[in-house]
Amino acid sequence: MSTLDVVPLGGLGEFGMNSMAISTGETTVVIDAGVMFAGPELPGVDLLIPDLTYLQQLPRKPAALLLTHGHEDHIGAVPYVWPLVDGPIYATPLTLALVRPKLEEHGIDPGDRLIAVSPRQRVRIGDCEVEFLRVTHSMPDCVAIAVHTPAGTIIHTGDFKIDQTPIDGQHFDLHRFAELGGAGVLALFADSTNIDRKGFTGSERDVLEAFEEIFTSAPGKLIVTAFASSVYRMQILVDLAGRFGRKVAFVGRGMVETSQAAQRLGYLSLPAGRMIRDTDVATTPPGEVLCITTGSQGEPFSALSRIAIDDHRYVKVAPDDTVVFSARAIPGNEKAIGQVYNHLARRGAEVIYEGIKHVHVSGHGSEEELKLVLSLVRPRYFIPIHGEYRQLSQHARIAERVTAGVEPPVKVMLVENGDLLRFDDAGAHVAGKVPAGRVLIDSTGSGEVVDEVLRDRRHLAEDGLLVPVVAINKQTGEIEGDPDVVGRGLAQDAESAEMLRDSARLLSEVIHSASIEERTDQGLIKEKLRVELRRFFRKRSGRRPFVLPVIMEI
Repeated sequence: MSTLDVVPLGGLGEFGMNSMAISTGETTVVIDAGVMFAGPELPGVDLLIPDLTYLQQLPRKPAALLLTHGHEDHIGAVPYVWPLVDGPIYATPLTLALVRPKLEEHGIDPGDRLIAVSPRQRVRIGDCEVEFLRVTHSMPDCVAIAVHTPAGTIIHTGDFKIDQTPIDGQHFDLHRFAELGGAGVLALFADSTNIDRKGFTGSERDVLEAFEEIFTSAPGKLIVTAFASSVYRMQILVDLAGRFGRKVAFVGRGMVETSQAAQRLGYLSLPAGRMIRDTDVATTPPGEVLCITTGSQGEPFSALSRIAIDDHRYVKVAPDDTVVFSARAIPGNEKAIGQVYNHLARRGAEVIYEGIKHVHVSGHGSEEELKLVLSLVRPRYFIPIHGEYRQLSQHARIAERVTAGVEPPVKVMLVENGDLLRFDDAGAHVAGKVPAGRVLIDSTGSGEVVDEVLRDRRHLAEDGLLVPVVAINKQTGEIEGDPDVVGRGLAQDAESAEMLRDSARLLSEVIHSASIEERTDQGLIKEKLRVELRRFFRKRSGRRPFVLPVIMEI
C-alpha cells in the first residue's frame, strides 16, 4: 500500500481556520484555507490564519488548492496560502468569484490559476485524482471533495446539511456518496459543527413563513441583516419584496459585492426595476423599502452598526422601521450584537432575531444527517473535523454507535491540528506532529502580529502608558527646565495626579544622581528612567505602566 499523509492545519478544536494538507507520493494538495475572526482578548488583531510552516517545509510546493465553498472560514486565508502553492485553485464558479477580489486586494494577479469546476467533475493532480461532489449548505455552489489516491479514496465533506428542498433545486448528491461507499472509501473526514443538535437541520425555505409574517406587518422600512454570503436568504427576501411591493437596496460592501457576483453567475435572480441604490433609500417611501445589509455580528464598522448609531450616510432608522437579524450569533459576538440591538431600540425600531421568530436556519447538518452520510459512505476510517474538541468527541461517540457491527469494521479516530495522520501497510496512525497553531493578522498594518506586539497591546490596555519627557544639555549633561510625565490610560483622580507630580520629582532625582556619562548616553539614561518609574508606580499603585521615555538633547 502506498503511504498517504493527512495533516489538519486548522479547524479541529475550533470553529474556523479550516485547512488540511493531503500528501501521497510526490503530490500534496491543500483543501480549504480559512480564517477565524479575533475576539476582544486579541486587541488590534483582525484575523487569525493557520500556521503554514508545514507547507513551507515540504520538499515540493503543494500542487493545488481545492476549495469546498465560499465562506470566510474556508477561503479567507487564500491570499496567504497562494504563494506557497505551485499550481491552480480549483473551486466552483461562485467560490472563485468571492476569492478573486481577496487576491486582488493583496496585490495578487491570479492570471489563469483560478480553475472553475462543477459537481461530479474529476481532475488529475499529480498522483491524485480529485472529484467534486455536490452538497447543500447555506449558500450555493458548495462541494465535498473525494481524493482518489494510490492508497485509497478519502472524502472531505466540507460544510454541509442535507436540504431536501434547496432554493436552487440542486440536491445533495447522496447517490454518488453511496456509490463511492460501495466501491470502498479509505477515510471519511466529516463536518461536526451541529453534532450536538438532534434530528435534522431545517431547509433554507423554513424561514419563509416567519418572513412572510414580518413583511405583512412591517409598516416602515424593513432592514434585514445576514452574512454577506447568504445568497439563498437574499433570494428569499428578494422574492418576498416582489410579492409585497418593496424595492431592494443592498447596503454594505460585502453584501453589494456578493449580490453582484451571484447575479452575474445566475445564482441570484433580481427582476429589472426591483433594485435601488442605498442613496435612493431616503427618497423612497419607507413602506416600499427592503434593505439587506451586513453587520449581523455587531462588527463596529459594518453598515448596520453605523445605521444603528445614526452614522450611515444614506440609511436612517425611524420609529416605524423593523430590523431583522437573520443570522446566528458567532460565540463571543453576543455583547457587540446586544449593543446594536439597544441602539436600534433607542431609535424606536422593532428588533427581531432568532429568539423571537424563526428567521434563521443553520447551514450545518444535525445528528441524523451526519449519521446518514456516515452510513452511506461506510469508510474504513472515520475522522471528525470542523468543530471544537467537544463536538469532535461527540461525533466520534455517535459514529461508533452507528458503525457498531458493520463489516468490515469502521475505526473512529480523533485527531487534532498538527497531527500527521498516516495511512500505510500498518493501517492508520498518528505518525507525529508538525508545526501548527495560529498566526495573528492585523489587516490595517504590515500583516502578522507577533507575540511581542500582542503583549505590548495588552500591557497598554491593562496598565496604561507613561511618557517621561526630559530635556538634557548635550554638553554639560544638566537638566534643562523641569521634567514632565504624561500619563495615558490611568485613572483620572487626585491620587493619580499626585503620583504624576511625584514621579516628575523622581525623574529629577534619578538624573541628578546619574553620572555625566549616563546622562549623555540616551540608551543608558532611558533605561534608568524606565526602571525607576516602573518600580515607583508598582509600589504606589500595583500597576506596571508601559514607560516610553523621551529624551531631548539641547
